[in-house]
Amino acid sequence: MSEHRRKQPQPQGGGRAAARRAAQQPSGRRAAPSQETVSASHSDSYEEETPYGGRAAARRAAQRGGRRRAPDAGGPGRGGPGGGRRGGGGGAEGPGRGGQPGKKRLIDYPRYGKYGWHRWVPSWKQTTALSIGFLGSVLAAGTIAYAVVQVPDDNKASKAENNVYYWDDGTQMVATGGEVNRQIIGIESIPKAMQWAVVSAENKSFYDDPGIDVMGMGRALFNMAMGGDTQGGSTITQQYVKNARLGDQSQTFSRKFKELFISMKVGTDMDKPEILAGYLNTSYYGRGASGIQAAARTYYGKDAKELNASECAFLAALLKGPTLYDPAGQSEIDPEATAAKNTARATERWSWILDEMVKDKRLDAAERAKYTSFPMPDPPKKNGELSGQIGYLVDLAKAYFVNNNDRGTTAEQLATGGYEIHTTFNKKKVQQLQNAVEKVYDANIDPKKRPKTDTHVQFGGASVEPATGKIVAIYGGQDAVKHFTNNADQTGAQVGSTFKPYVLAAAMDRGVRDPQGGLDQGPDQRTPVSPDKTIYNGDNKLKIKNYDGSIWTNEEGKEWLQTNDGDESYGDIDLREAMRESANSPFVQLGMDVGIPVVRDYAIRAGLLESSLNKSDVPSFSIGISDPSAIRMAASYATFASSGKQRDPYSVTEVKKGGETVYKHDKPAKTAFSAAVADNVTDVLKTVVEEGTGTNAKLEGREVAGKTGTTDGNKSAWFVGYTPQLSTAIDMYRMDDDANNKKREFLEMYGTGDQESIHGASFPSEIWHDYMAEALKNVPAKAFPKPEPIGGSWYGGGAASPTPTPSETPSETPSETPSETPSETPSSAPPSPSDTCEQIFGCGDNGGGNQGGDNGGGNQGGNQGGDNGGGNGGPSSSPPATGADPGGQDGSGGFFGGSGG
Repeated sequence: MSEHRRKQPQPQGGGRAAARRAAQQPSGRRAAPSQETVSASHSDSYEEETPYGGRAAARRAAQRGGRRRAPDAGGPGRGGPGGGRRGGGGGAEGPGRGGQPGKKRLIDYPRYGKYGWHRWVPSWKQTTALSIGFLGSVLAAGTIAYAVVQVPDDNKASKAENNVYYWDDGTQMVATGGEVNRQIIGIESIPKAMQWAVVSAENKSFYDDPGIDVMGMGRALFNMAMGGDTQGGSTITQQYVKNARLGDQSQTFSRKFKELFISMKVGTDMDKPEILAGYLNTSYYGRGASGIQAAARTYYGKDAKELNASECAFLAALLKGPTLYDPAGQSEIDPEATAAKNTARATERWSWILDEMVKDKRLDAAERAKYTSFPMPDPPKKNGELSGQIGYLVDLAKAYFVNNNDRGTTAEQLATGGYEIHTTFNKKKVQQLQNAVEKVYDANIDPKKRPKTDTHVQFGGASVEPATGKIVAIYGGQDAVKHFTNNADQTGAQVGSTFKPYVLAAAMDRGVRDPQGGLDQGPDQRTPVSPDKTIYNGDNKLKIKNYDGSIWTNEEGKEWLQTNDGDESYGDIDLREAMRESANSPFVQLGMDVGIPVVRDYAIRAGLLESSLNKSDVPSFSIGISDPSAIRMAASYATFASSGKQRDPYSVTEVKKGGETVYKHDKPAKTAFSAAVADNVTDVLKTVVEEGTGTNAKLEGREVAGKTGTTDGNKSAWFVGYTPQLSTAIDMYRMDDDANNKKREFLEMYGTGDQESIHGASFPSEIWHDYMAEALKNVPAKAFPKPEPIGGSWYGGGAASPTPTPSETPSETPSETPSETPSETPSSAPPSPSDTCEQIFGCGDNGGGNQGGDNGGGNQGGNQGGDNGGGNGGPSSSPPATGADPGGQDGSGGFFGGSGG
């Protein structure tokens, strides 16, 4: 071939490009000249040179073409067709240098030409395409959902329903609409201050957002999916949709999904002022007020348009949860929702909202400066259909359901209506109890004639079935729309001597402590007592001692002298007689011998709430310085009536909504103490009615057990009694608890009803008798169980034990006569008082000390808690410095302390 047609040799090197071209050579074509030939054509002065890029590049090129094969493996060898520099594998198995390219796929996944985990990592093109596809799908689905979803009718969804309450026989008690009070008003009637207050507090971007907060919704949905907090992320538009359009307060994914798209449509189709008006008209503000107009009337007695900025800020604060922000308190629903705590929370949020309005330039700073005091709202009011006893019954049933349902139904949800609430209340018995109270009141109490003694007289009562725990009747006061405190619930009135049966139960069951072990030494050796064989000192002004015989003193070293009602002294007296005469000193000393914590425990076992019991361990604890409610007193005495079986009092048997049962009462009885203990307490309390202070309560042809109670200072009086079928508690006190009176001070009852003083044996026992006679008129009489013998002999409080006879002291030598061993026979002479003090703990001592006030200076502390609400109650826990009883309002003692029976 001629010189000029010869193909010029290719330049050496080329690196990766050369290797790539080599790998892309089609197999079957003429092989390129070998490296030796090319090298020889250039010069004889150097050997084979490594191409540009080096051997590493060539090796990579060879690896892309396949691993080197032997010539007989079907692939070309070194320099062969399709081979690389090292004879990479061409042929059918894979492309080598100059080999056939791989077949292209529509979706290159797993990725071609990659090995190991690299094959499964999408390329950036694939990632971008997938993201665009996903977002496009979501957008398409959202567009379809947005187009398909229908906005529910506003009027139907926000229409209020009544809750219907039923008597125990299934007849309707009341269908109350007071809890869903609403009047729709236009945005023009809602003050600008109210509008701005809600926007600043709830949704600052309201006028700019599209109806939803995407980031907030994302957080809420994520938390919901992860099982976390479901709150948050809602705009005013979304809350309006939830309140007025969906009518569904549940925190579920489906509800959130519907709320999202409906809110987007509402945000597009409605003007912002219209949405804001809808939200303010449908929100719940507490006290049964739904909507801003009803809230303005309920809390301030004015129309919404008359509200000032300060009042608007408070009403906006209520939207966070009226149960915890209503200054009146709702402790019957939530123990934390006391008046004091609610006021503090409301004040803090009210101030914050005003400050936020200034920051948002929606309230002038100068006007903000005017509002330095919290705008305290009016006290709660009742509507007409809840007047009389109905309002008290409804409140009690509502509180019980809210506090005992396992679905977490709140007061706000209950207020939306639609519930059927079946109660335990017996219509006839409720009326009979009211009649009995009114009969005594009308015959004896005359505020016009005796304004200084007969004003502010209050009665309360409750009746409970021992066999079931049902509250069949209560008397809450003269009228639920005029007197707001439910006198059947906890009022703060101390129970006095009606507390003594719990002391007796503890002494008969747990026993009194052996003084030989010392206060804090040795085992807790106890001796159960007998009501007839146990003797205590019943003297007036008895010096109270610890169980080991040491004198009890308070923190200031003051001793305690316990008085009896009327300053009566009874001498040595058994416990049955002490209960019959309502002597204080024996039971105060007995409580010290048993131990105040033990007495408190037995009272709780019987059915009293721990929150209603005095927290201090002072001697007068045993004679009723605590303040349980009439409901709990009736229920705890019912434990004795049912031979020790304790049942919590309840007022609701079943609740339905939309035909579905959402609550059903099912709480079994508990054994508080043995039948022997309970039946012996009943037997002793029968003596009180048959021949003691409770004779006014006798019912012809029936066995009755009961106890009178009067507190020191004559500030409250009780009678609590029962038959086998019914247990009832009646209380009486004087208190100026008008809604505007914040002191709630108990007043003395000397001269009330033209009586020298009021005792449980007077008006309370009369009311009890009249009610029970009517309530049991057609019920067959039933006897109490006969008590088993219980306990043994014991002498306490300085009571002298009987002088032993010679036969009771065995001699060491039977043949010896007693006269020969006089020192070993303690019966040879009666013990002197000093000897008795050494042998018997708790000697009486009527002398010494400075006379103190009868009425202790203790403060009635704690927050009132409902029987069904679990609230905290009870007096102050630390003794006063003066030596007066720290137990409560009345004190029940001091240097001379006590409450009568």
